[in-house]
Amino acid sequence: MSEKNNTREYSSQVVDGADRAPSRAMLHAVGFEREDFQKPQVAIASTWSQVTPCNIHIDRLALESQKGADAAGGKSIIFNTITVSDGISMGTEGMKYSLTSREVIADSIETVVGCEGMDGLVAIGGCDKNMPGCMIGIARLNRPAVFVYGGTILPGCAKIKGEEKDLDVVSVFEAVGKHANGEYSDEELQTVEECAIPGEGSCGGMYTANTMASAIEALGMSLPNSSAQAAVSDDKMRDCFDAGVAVMNMVEKGIRPSDIMTRKAFENAITVVIALGGSTNAVLHLLAMAHAANVELTIEDFTEIGKRVPLVADLKPSGKYVMNDLVVIGGTTPLMKMLLDAGLLHGDCMTVTGCTMRENLEKLNPVYPEGQEIIKPLDKPIKKDSHLRILYGNLAADGAVAKITGKEGESFTGTARVFDCEEDAMEAILNQKIVAGNVIVIRREGPKGGPGMREMLGPTSAVMGLGLGDSVALITDGRFSGGSHGFVVGHITPEAEVGGNIALLQDGDVITIDAVNNTLDVDLSEEELEARRTQWLPYEPRYKRGVLAKYASTVRSASEGAVTDKF
Repeated sequence: MSEKNNTREYSSQVVDGADRAPSRAMLHAVGFEREDFQKPQVAIASTWSQVTPCNIHIDRLALESQKGADAAGGKSIIFNTITVSDGISMGTEGMKYSLTSREVIADSIETVVGCEGMDGLVAIGGCDKNMPGCMIGIARLNRPAVFVYGGTILPGCAKIKGEEKDLDVVSVFEAVGKHANGEYSDEELQTVEECAIPGEGSCGGMYTANTMASAIEALGMSLPNSSAQAAVSDDKMRDCFDAGVAVMNMVEKGIRPSDIMTRKAFENAITVVIALGGSTNAVLHLLAMAHAANVELTIEDFTEIGKRVPLVADLKPSGKYVMNDLVVIGGTTPLMKMLLDAGLLHGDCMTVTGCTMRENLEKLNPVYPEGQEIIKPLDKPIKKDSHLRILYGNLAADGAVAKITGKEGESFTGTARVFDCEEDAMEAILNQKIVAGNVIVIRREGPKGGPGMREMLGPTSAVMGLGLGDSVALITDGRFSGGSHGFVVGHITPEAEVGGNIALLQDGDVITIDAVNNTLDVDLSEEELEARRTQWLPYEPRYKRGVLAKYASTVRSASEGAVTDKF
């Protein structure tokens, strides 16, 4: 924290003095009064868009944060950045822009706040790349900042085959597989499609959006329970107002993201992600956020922390409940109190409240109601250690990430069916050309090769919908949606595009995934792999101009967080 704090450290450079009259003139035109020039300026970075239900309400949330910042003595300015929808673009060429959008969001927030001399920042995100994108921008700027999660969607509901079912976005993807094998009629597929997503908010299970929101709260960069509120709720509106107040408190006290985003704080974030059964994307995004914050973090840290942290949340995709069920029983803070009391969280980490994690949780003293079944006791967990497994072997010399809850089993050996893109794999799955005992290999979907590291939610959901979830595995140098479940391994590095051994695989090769010993291997000798390598030719880049070409030329390995900044 600053010894001597200047609450207008940046805005004073832009608006103070006679020579800055042109700047003030421009700001008069957007609503500044004379007295506003003496107030700290607070940026409200909104990801509002009609592109996706995750973000369609964020304009309203931004206005609430503006009210909070102004009420606390600041002068706030709202600006927008982009969002894309994974759920809409999934399975298409457009999905290659998804991970790329994380960098565009970070760059745009850094650009506006840096250019305009803002003293503080509230960033509000909905769809899952918004969150790490906002946090990377916040970390680079290192100005007082609070992140606000747009909130979870409520579950959909429909009567299918005479039974009332709760639905979410993954229900629709899995319905495609059920339709392909004749289990669902055209009318039933349409019913699921029309009822699964009832309104505003991010995808409802412990998918990537809810995972990252929870991680950021555990990191200390959101207000308590910001990650566990419905998008359409009074609690979320209060959270937004309070975030505006909180950032002004940070400005006045000189609290910066670098005071909060420490090594211990990232360990807290990993701990909460594991306990909740969070998405594999958390590995990718937390590595990238730590890199932006100049904090040393590697994929091995997920393994080490995972040895002592149990999986206790019975949440979708592998569990029974959705995020709104967790909201109803008290959200994430009672879980964090449980973890703190068990010595699994660092309580001395600073947070955006100006208090430590321990002080926040002891003040709230949250507990879950008696008899709830969503969060299991720490001594009776769903899994005694982490579901996020970092695998190594001759198919993943630099590591790969698996999500194994134990319900899938802990090892799988099968014969490879190799595809050079997601579309070819999806066609084979839906045409029922994949059989029990196959390991589907989807390559050239890595950060450079895709480019953009598409998520394989379509293939994994189709496999589930076809009833092959316990008899087929899928590995890829791409990644998975938080909604994926089953025996799946992603983030394989080195990726195919740079000559990783996944590029050398052929149909019929025998592949073993071992989530006990944390290995991923193909049953081929080093001599056979080397012989195949002499026949391998580098791929022609798929994009030579535009944002995807730029991304491919700068992005680093998934094992390093797929960052575009230099190490």
